[in-house]
Amino acid sequence: MKSKKWILGVATLFVIAFAIGCNDKDSYSDIHEYIKVVAKETKYVTPALLKIKIDSAEAFNLIDVREAGEFNAGYIPGATNIPRGVLEFNINNEKFWENEGLYLPEKEELFILVCKKGGRSTLAAKAIRRLGYERVMVLQGGWKSWELTYPDIFEKNLDANAHEEEEEVGGC
Repeated sequence: MKSKKWILGVATLFVIAFAIGCNDKDSYSDIHEYIKVVAKETKYVTPALLKIKIDSAEAFNLIDVREAGEFNAGYIPGATNIPRGVLEFNINNEKFWENEGLYLPEKEELFILVCKKGGRSTLAAKAIRRLGYERVMVLQGGWKSWELTYPDIFEKNLDANAHEEEEEVGGC
């Protein structure tokens, strides 16, 4: 009798473990499906709220994760460009921040991330949250939403790519 209860108990544990494991999906049909999942755990800020934060001189870190060519063609004033591909390497790199003429941000500070439409910055937010940055938001709709809402409020660094033409990347 004891052996039947033990076998039933072990079998029940296997069924529970299998059910829990099946709910923790770690592969997705495409990047858009994955972004939708990550978006559920991400906080967003509208262009209007971001402009209020900028105008109020509130201290926060505005990070544009687009590639340099995209960034240089037009960006939100005050943004620091850290392309998505090197974000995890540079976000806590004191030398990077010194080269930008800025201080190394504390992990408790507010970070608002921007990309073209919001996909890359949503994934970037997840990545830096996993590195211990607690207050991370994403500009809803990305640079495109800012550009449509505030078409006259942007800066350019076109001289930075005077001899290079960079193709736009990452449609997200």
